[in-house]
Amino acid sequence: MKEENIAKVMGKDLPISTKQSIEICKFIRHKDLQKVKQILNDVILMKRAVPFTRFNKDTGHKIGKIAAGRFPQKAAGHILKLINSLEANAQNKGLNTDSLYIKTIIANKASTPWHYGRLRRRKMKRTHIEIIAEEKEIKKPVKEIKK
Repeated sequence: MKEENIAKVMGKDLPISTKQSIEICKFIRHKDLQKVKQILNDVILMKRAVPFTRFNKDTGHKIGKIAAGRFPQKAAGHILKLINSLEANAQNKGLNTDSLYIKTIIANKASTPWHYGRLRRRKMKRTHIEIIAEEKEIKKPVKEIKK
């Protein structure tokens, strides 16, 4: 992995569910950046469900070729902001944004502080997300010279 061909963005302490973030990350990993933006916009508009494969107990089936799925709108909105920031980072570095794909996207559990001023003790949801995008190498067809 060459440093000049990648763009990186980190989201720290995002107020979203870690479980939903893991499922979204699994769904959009290794996809083109433009396709990912369209998918996340469709999730926010509830046109396309995110397939839940790991955290899917008592989750209903959705229309399409997926089984269990949901529409995690808040998490998709925060991840879409990170994707837009990643695209801006890539443009600033001089990369071609049309040939970018998501190489790595990781959701980690962050600290869970208490809600301030609550009589009941209740924890907040926090998630760290790291996204690395890389330029696709355009493979040129090799022409064989026959003698």
